[in-house]
Amino acid sequence: MNIVVLAGGLSTERDVSFKTGDMVSKALRENGHNVILLDVFMGYSDKEENLTGIFDRTEEVSVQVKDIPETAPDLAKVKASRKDQSDCFFGPNVINMCRMADIVFMALHGENGENGKIQAAFDLFGIKYTGTGYLSSALAMDKGMAKQLFIAGGIPTPQGISMKKENRKDSAKELGLKLPCVVKPCCGGSSIGVTIVRTEDEFKSALDEAFKWEDNLVIEEYVEGREFSIGVIDYKALPIIEIAPIQGFYDYKNKYKAGSAVETCPAELPEEITKQMQHYAERVAEVLGLNTYSRSDFLLNKNNEIYCLEANTLPGMTPTSLLPQEAGVLGINFNQLCEKLIEISLKKYEK
Repeated sequence: MNIVVLAGGLSTERDVSFKTGDMVSKALRENGHNVILLDVFMGYSDKEENLTGIFDRTEEVSVQVKDIPETAPDLAKVKASRKDQSDCFFGPNVINMCRMADIVFMALHGENGENGKIQAAFDLFGIKYTGTGYLSSALAMDKGMAKQLFIAGGIPTPQGISMKKENRKDSAKELGLKLPCVVKPCCGGSSIGVTIVRTEDEFKSALDEAFKWEDNLVIEEYVEGREFSIGVIDYKALPIIEIAPIQGFYDYKNKYKAGSAVETCPAELPEEITKQMQHYAERVAEVLGLNTYSRSDFLLNKNNEIYCLEANTLPGMTPTSLLPQEAGVLGINFNQLCEKLIEISLKKYEK
């Protein structure tokens, strides 16, 4: 197959996306496919190109990827570096190259790629892509909306409220919130802009940090406990993985720097809790309509009470990512997993 692996974009997870895209591209090439790794925002070249035979020179055309930095990218600098300075999100030649592919492997993370806008555009252009569709992507990306659907679907989740920038209030006490609490951007990823607030004085600075990234926040009760993640493929839960950061919580640095967290899969849990947590992960996929693959994050407190935090519609596929580790426990290696995700995603287009 001719495959475009789409990465980059204008998300705070831009660099992480490239690492996912690089690994996926190498695996798919090893599987015998013609693969181009493409930056959705920068595109290919700075002008319209004759793309005839483009898949015969995939290595030359593909983005060259470096290691993930420990800090999120400066998106203003990224925008300023684009040669054509167009106000179109899609870079030069992106749509035409994607239309030429048999399928686009979505290696995007964060707002661009997981909020459903690119999926909606691709649907209109008749472009096939991996992962779930535009509506379920949008629902999962909005943590406030997802939380409401979790509650309606019988999935336990921390209590919380939403806050818009124009309705900002700097006192947790006035909002009726108990401390500690967690402040986080509503549609962000990789724990960027997330703060655990333990005192009233910390609340304002936490809002300042979160509002730097977007105008809508979720503020929820802090649940102290063990952290877990569960991948779901075709509505079937994978083995549970436990994440134990060596220092602090599972933030941007701990997610992507090797050795920053101890990850155990399958997680050491009683059978009853394992089955219950996997059931909730499958239920998340059903409630949000995540019909291909996804990954959900959970907490387990000292009383063995389970809380679902959020769902990820395009789970990471980096050297330290969770979904590949979980699949590995079932004997599915990385190359096989990439192939399986394409196979399942193509089911969306069967008539």
